[in-house]
Amino acid sequence: MTEEIRYKDGFDLEAGSSRRDYPEDEDDGDGPFDIFRTKSAPVHRLRRWRQAALVLNASRRFRYTLDLKKEEERRQLTAKIRTHAQVIRAAVLFQEAGKVLPGAVTSTLPLSPTQNSDFGISSEELVAISKEHDLSLLQQNGGARLAEKVKSNQENGISGDETDIINRKKAFGSNTYPRKKGRSFWSFVWDACRDTTLIILMVAATASLVLGIKTEGIKEGWYDGGSIALAVIIVIVFTAVSDYKQSLQFQNLNEEKENIQMEVIRGGRRTKISIFEIVVGDVLPLKIGDQVPADGLVISGHSLSVDESSMTGESKIVHKDPVRSPFLMSGCKIADGYGTMLVTSVGINTEWGLLMASISEDNGEETPLQVRLNGVATFIGMVGLGVALVVLIVLVARFFTGHTKDPDGTVQFTAGKTKLGDAIDGFVKIFTVAVTIVVVAVPEGLPLAVTLTLAYSMRKMMADKALVRRLSACETMGSATTICSDKTGTLTLNEMTVVEVSACGKKIDPPDNKSLLPSKVLSLLIEGIAQNTTGSVFVPEGGGAPELSGSPTEKAILQWGVNLGMDFLSVRSDSVVIHASPFNSEKKRGGVALKVSDSEVHVHWKGAAEIVLACCTSYIDTDDHVVPLDEDKLSSYKKAIEDMAVESLRCVAIAYRPFDVKSVPSAAAELKNWQLPESDLILLAIVGIKDPCRPGVKDAVQLCTNAGVKVRMVTGDNLQTAKAIALECGILSSGTDATEPNIIEGKTFRTLTESQRLDIADKISVMGRSSPNDKLLLVQALRKRGHVVAVTGDGTNDAPALHEADIGLAMGIQGTEVAKESSDIIILDDNFSSVVKVVRWGRSVYANIQKFIQFQLTVNVAALMINVVAAVSAGNVPLNAVQLLWVNLIMDTLGALALATEPPTDHLMRRAPVGRREPLITNYMWRNLLIQALYQVTVLLILNFRGRDILNLQNDDKDHAFRVNNTLIFNAFVFCQVFNEFNARKPDEVNVFKGVTKNRLFMGIIGLEVVLQVIIIFFLGKFATTVRLSWKLWLVSIALGIISWPLAAIGKLIPIPEKPIAEFFTKKIRRQGNADDGNFTYRTCFPPRNPKLSDIKSIASLRVAFCNNNHGCISLRHLRPQFAAGCPSSVTTQLMYLAAITVAVVAVPSSHRRYPHWFGSLLSRCCPLAAATEQSPPPCLLCDEFRCSAALGQTSPPVRAASAAIALFGTTPPSSLLELAQPASQHCTTAAPSLFSNSLSFSLFLYNYGSGEKDCDNCEIG
Repeated sequence: MTEEIRYKDGFDLEAGSSRRDYPEDEDDGDGPFDIFRTKSAPVHRLRRWRQAALVLNASRRFRYTLDLKKEEERRQLTAKIRTHAQVIRAAVLFQEAGKVLPGAVTSTLPLSPTQNSDFGISSEELVAISKEHDLSLLQQNGGARLAEKVKSNQENGISGDETDIINRKKAFGSNTYPRKKGRSFWSFVWDACRDTTLIILMVAATASLVLGIKTEGIKEGWYDGGSIALAVIIVIVFTAVSDYKQSLQFQNLNEEKENIQMEVIRGGRRTKISIFEIVVGDVLPLKIGDQVPADGLVISGHSLSVDESSMTGESKIVHKDPVRSPFLMSGCKIADGYGTMLVTSVGINTEWGLLMASISEDNGEETPLQVRLNGVATFIGMVGLGVALVVLIVLVARFFTGHTKDPDGTVQFTAGKTKLGDAIDGFVKIFTVAVTIVVVAVPEGLPLAVTLTLAYSMRKMMADKALVRRLSACETMGSATTICSDKTGTLTLNEMTVVEVSACGKKIDPPDNKSLLPSKVLSLLIEGIAQNTTGSVFVPEGGGAPELSGSPTEKAILQWGVNLGMDFLSVRSDSVVIHASPFNSEKKRGGVALKVSDSEVHVHWKGAAEIVLACCTSYIDTDDHVVPLDEDKLSSYKKAIEDMAVESLRCVAIAYRPFDVKSVPSAAAELKNWQLPESDLILLAIVGIKDPCRPGVKDAVQLCTNAGVKVRMVTGDNLQTAKAIALECGILSSGTDATEPNIIEGKTFRTLTESQRLDIADKISVMGRSSPNDKLLLVQALRKRGHVVAVTGDGTNDAPALHEADIGLAMGIQGTEVAKESSDIIILDDNFSSVVKVVRWGRSVYANIQKFIQFQLTVNVAALMINVVAAVSAGNVPLNAVQLLWVNLIMDTLGALALATEPPTDHLMRRAPVGRREPLITNYMWRNLLIQALYQVTVLLILNFRGRDILNLQNDDKDHAFRVNNTLIFNAFVFCQVFNEFNARKPDEVNVFKGVTKNRLFMGIIGLEVVLQVIIIFFLGKFATTVRLSWKLWLVSIALGIISWPLAAIGKLIPIPEKPIAEFFTKKIRRQGNADDGNFTYRTCFPPRNPKLSDIKSIASLRVAFCNNNHGCISLRHLRPQFAAGCPSSVTTQLMYLAAITVAVVAVPSSHRRYPHWFGSLLSRCCPLAAATEQSPPPCLLCDEFRCSAALGQTSPPVRAASAAIALFGTTPPSSLLELAQPASQHCTTAAPSLFSNSLSFSLFLYNYGSGEKDCDNCEIG
């Protein structure tokens, strides 16, 4: 890619280098913890990182990850329930077929003898009708009159009063299903107890307790073992409380996710209620994208189609109608059309209810950051295990060789003299310290800190009108580089009003002045508005303003109709809808056919103004005459549309045509497939609908721009309307930006080739008249360009784009259930400002985790170094088991609570997005933690070795002096961590106290840590092996801690390199595994800036290994920075590059190739041969995985090499790929038989041919 993705200039310390650019299309790296996108991650990748992680407590560590075993059980259970439903239906069909056989005994399912006294049908009968889809049983119960038996009305629904609702729930049940109870607090206690190291410590404590009581008596002997046991219990309780609170937060969020709002008709009025409040007898309007909330029957419908895959497992779309196929199953989605349904079964009486009751447990989902932190924890844990082992070996060796002494100089172990119990007790104490070091070293709470901060963030995001459906989306938003936003309702208020009308060849001003409209036009307009709609108008009996329902556009047009004098119910009763073509975002128009008399049918159309206008051939003038639409009049209407669009109005055209009733299909099957006539229409009116921009949206867009996040508008509206809104919102800075490709139509974008779409995707700011497929193509192109893409969507057809995007954002108010289910986050208020808040919270998650990592690693490094140095040099450790457990509690649970719950700051939105492959531990973090750790280690080791001299304790009792010194070390160490928590809050700012008082939780935890430390020193000396300190030593402890503040401020002045430290230690060529295992990987930074033939041979030598390896993988991402730095000017050098890479690419079996999408276009641009032809580079054969397998996978090696070379050269492919070999064979006849025997030779020939060497001495490499 020659154009790098650029954000703000400069380098942000917290974000790392903003110029580092990675191919985001390669979702996974090579290591087990390199899963950068857990959305739809393969199971084997998820299983691999679990197996690689060093885990002390699996039940706790993997609590908030996907339970792979349960997920498989869930899938099998779902399949069983679906099969069960199919078997019942098959049995009913078999029974029905048996009735027509001679002598067959007809039978019906027995009706329940228990009739409900309040209703004319029992719950069992309704369940039998619904579950078995039994038409005969339905007819026995009145067919269409079933509504009367459940005391409902097909038009007005149920009354909806409280008593009626209660009676219906008693008779037929509620629309809920049994939920598995949330885990109790004690289950979290049990989980915390299953930590391997804590179990070992409890065993050691028990042994110490027994030996202590035996040797010293119960009064004094229980302290050592009892203190460790008590410390372990405290750790367990703190851990369990923290985990339990997190689980309650997730439980509440899960309940919120399932609480879908549905529209019902009660008492003739449409109202929204929770899906759980739906009862039998309710009448529900259904439209495209809705979820069927309960089992029921179709009352009426037009082109109503249902996707039953959620229940049947088959993706077939089923057409529904009130007569032949009236049954609707709960949980299915409306795929097309609209209609109304009568609810007949709810809750556990439906197949969906049974399914949800069986699989209602939320199994969790890991996030990319969580996986990476498990990798960090594993690495640190391995180091800690090594340190603990060293300490154990050194201390045990010193103990049993007589080199370990008490503070008074007494040797602790003398061979042949020391009692066995004392020897065992000494070993247990040493072993306990070693195990405690492991507890401190393995940061078990590090991956769990992600769930802690996510739980906190998700709860706060709910207050900011964002409901997170997938945990990973919350953190991925922090890496978002672009947001593809809808216009209507997101950037605008979605409060629409008709403000301009053009009809009869003139402007109608004011738009609701019906005196300016001829009677025929007015009558036809009102007819079209009332019938060609999915909305409704309800007029309260006592008078008052009409209540409108439907989409904002529908409501605006309905309100205009009411203003023109429309009586909604009366107009609808005057004609009958015989067929409908529902509006969708592909056609951008919708129509109905109305039978208005025995001989006449009116076909009404409504939709995007320029599209409907193109179908019109005439209009009605002011004299009520139908007049042909000549060029002048057509131009005037187009000018009217353009003028409206410039004023940022949504333009909608309304048209109709009369149709002979004899031409309408009479057969029901033919009528169902009848295409409404959409030519020769008569234009009635063009209306301009005002939808003002949301207040504050311009500031929100500017905030995104400052944060390195590009906002793009993708709308179905007219391009001129989109342009006007984009200028108003700040997406386009000026009119000069409004040129292609900055602003483009969807149809133009979709006609481009893939490589052309990749070229212009970055430049697009506004896409008008886009279809959902255009949005999907844009998302794919942006992701291939390396962007992390967030997409908003509300329609059913937006589902593919929402799923494809890194973060799918569905609209909570206007969004369909299909869109919401495909999304990762639901924006509850449909407001773009809420999307920006999600970006802030996403960045906050990453920043908080980095703060916690810096704090925890500082403690880890300091504690480990202090203990290992002291153990090796002096034979004892200054921090004992109980003290280390207390430090671990500060570090893990309390530290995570304090730092992982920091609210987002404005500073987060003034830096570039966090790259998903940026190192977790950045250079500034290394600088900060090393400064603090070295300071702590230096001070505490000085106290350990020279403390008695410094504190003037030479004259004190040696044992007392030893305890005072060690207590001071412990106290100073804890206060260093307390004060360092402030430093961790602002890793790259000098003022670490900014906003600290606003974070009450942080201040509360700091206060709790100080209070508990005071209690330990003053009152728990026996348990912690400490003594009370004088006020002077307390001041010394606090002073040593406070020094960390100015030290941190000074440290932040030290410059750090932009290049991550890890890269300084990365070898240029690294080989992992071998050719026989499934994880063989070859990674290279080849070719160098001045390549030689020997370099090509170095790659070529691996060909055999690659070809014999069925799981080979070449990671080419390292080549990207090489080419981004500048393309070679020499044609010879370029050909050498291409030949070498062709070897690497073609050598791997095609079915196992993984190509970065930027690869082909990058090389094409670097090659002047492509520029010389003055043609656009063709689509890269290597970049399209689908074409690659077809074009390269089933051909001979020479053809594969030729295909690769063609793609890499960027020249137009000849009609036959083998034609490329013809000029080659003319110069290499002597080697012809073997030249094309493998792709390697052919590629090397390209090198020789391009460099002017025509002999074939080097064509073969053995």
